[in-house]
Amino acid sequence: MFLTPRQEEIVQLARLHGRVLVDELSNRFTVSPQTIRKDLNDLCDRQLLNRIHGGATFPSSTENMQYEARRQIAAQEKQAIGLAAAALIPNNASLFINIGTTTEAVGEALTKHQEMMVITNNINVANRLRLLPSIEVIIAGGVVRASDGGIVGEAAVDFIRQFKVDFAVIGASAIDADGALLDFDFREVKVAQAIIANARHVILVSDSTKFERTAPVRIAQITQVHTFITDHCPVPSLRRICAESGVALIETDSIPKTFV
Repeated sequence: MFLTPRQEEIVQLARLHGRVLVDELSNRFTVSPQTIRKDLNDLCDRQLLNRIHGGATFPSSTENMQYEARRQIAAQEKQAIGLAAAALIPNNASLFINIGTTTEAVGEALTKHQEMMVITNNINVANRLRLLPSIEVIIAGGVVRASDGGIVGEAAVDFIRQFKVDFAVIGASAIDADGALLDFDFREVKVAQAIIANARHVILVSDSTKFERTAPVRIAQITQVHTFITDHCPVPSLRRICAESGVALIETDSIPKTFV
């Protein structure tokens, strides 16, 4: 397959960063945006990249990893994040728990809580917490994703909108430096947006590998959450956004292990 030197470099940049943007490439190569768009269209036609508005993504960045693989990534960090989130949620509270392996870690950490109502579109969370007599579990209806047991679709959105809860625990597949929370499945995003809109306190849980990824669908901005829990936030712009917007940033790497 013949590629021009510029196209080869574009593919390498997309592989390195997850995505490339027309304006940035135009400046980098000192060519017109139209020339870059032609390159991207050619690369996408050859299935080397996937087109997005304003640029393109490398295919591995737009295809979510298999569930079991995601569970193994940063497993210890997710456990610590789960414990830190659970510590913020009191007994006798109502909460949403969304889809995701990190949100599942929060569910695992709630097993000693008393008199709670948990509403979830995550079959794995429901299956774990249903065994506990002190926690009432309510599960959303909708399309069940075979890959991870997530319940998505309009039926799930309508179900979520019936409630107004004390807390919501959400995750994201990727977090941009500008504070955009991103995911892969637009159906899942619709549910996440309904969860954010119907909770008094939104807790975002995400391990630091999510700063290295990209995804095509916007969930929300980090300014829409109240607390962000991660193992470590290496992105200065995100730290600034959290500080300026009153988002509490909790980094579990900075918490003494006896407390997590």
